[in-house]
Amino acid sequence: MSSTIGYAAFDPSTPLAPYSFSRRAVGPNDVQIEILYCGVCHSDLHTARNEWNNTLYPSVPGHEIVGRVTAVGESISGFKVGDIAGVGCLVDSCQSCASCGEGLEQYCENGFVGTYNGPAFGGGENTFGGYSDNIVVDQKFVLRISHTEDNLAAVAPLLCAGITTYSPLRQWKVGPGQKVGVVGLGGLGHMAVKIANAMGAHVVLFTTSPDKKEDALRLGASEVVVSKNKDEMAAHLNSFDFILNTVAAPHNLDAFLSLLKRDATMTLVGAPASPHPSPSVFGLIFKRRRLAGSLIGGIAETQEMLDFCAEHSIVSDIEMIDIQNINEAYERMLKSDVKYRFVIDMASLKSA
Repeated sequence: MSSTIGYAAFDPSTPLAPYSFSRRAVGPNDVQIEILYCGVCHSDLHTARNEWNNTLYPSVPGHEIVGRVTAVGESISGFKVGDIAGVGCLVDSCQSCASCGEGLEQYCENGFVGTYNGPAFGGGENTFGGYSDNIVVDQKFVLRISHTEDNLAAVAPLLCAGITTYSPLRQWKVGPGQKVGVVGLGGLGHMAVKIANAMGAHVVLFTTSPDKKEDALRLGASEVVVSKNKDEMAAHLNSFDFILNTVAAPHNLDAFLSLLKRDATMTLVGAPASPHPSPSVFGLIFKRRRLAGSLIGGIAETQEMLDFCAEHSIVSDIEMIDIQNINEAYERMLKSDVKYRFVIDMASLKSA
């Protein structure tokens, strides 16, 4: 066992506060990582405040982890002490079902184990995430980081925001010659714009905020549409090959479904605390349109995403914070007052 310090939520209504706990001893197949940076995901806030009604307290959030390897088990060959490594949203899965066999651990039919808040489908011990100074993870769920060390803080959000957007873009074969929409320019949306642009697509950003146009164009969008403007929306009817909807608040999906070509798909990756209004069936059946969802990515695809982003010099746009400011960051995140992802400098834990 190793002593660990972090920040935890102890109930839905009180601020996160310092918390001491123990990590398991490094086993034969384990990698121990000193956490250098941890991104702040909207899922962290949902979990800390039990908005999905499944939180195990105390809860130590954080699943966008970048750090340095400090110990490896005797059976480890892919990592050594001193390597830079990452951990995303998963730290285990059954490894025996059909989904795991296809490298789709995020869809494990027996329930993957989240990096924090315990196994996704009940049973087992609570897991504690990256708002802490170290973590011990099975090597199968540890990722190689090939970005330069001066970019490591901005790499951290790729472990969730990056793969959450990369996976559906790859699944629906986004590439050159395609017109691709991205709904929302937040932590997920800004990564979707960067990645879809790097894949060669013509990217159109949909936003309710006209003042985000300049930023969207800087990030790689070719066009920006203010979704509240009916004329701007009408100009794009029946024209999109794919739309990635990143918004994590309930909203009218029909407005975007009507922009899809026949046989095209809109995929949802935002996870609102309450449901979207039900879309019109006729908007789907008359153009054979598809409404789909996507959940993060498997380990192999997450590694592919990290390598793709390193090759194309893609990182997240971040604002660095100390762990002592996490509660303020949550409030600012609710107001979309960040461009575009908070990342915790875990060195600040030493003074916590």
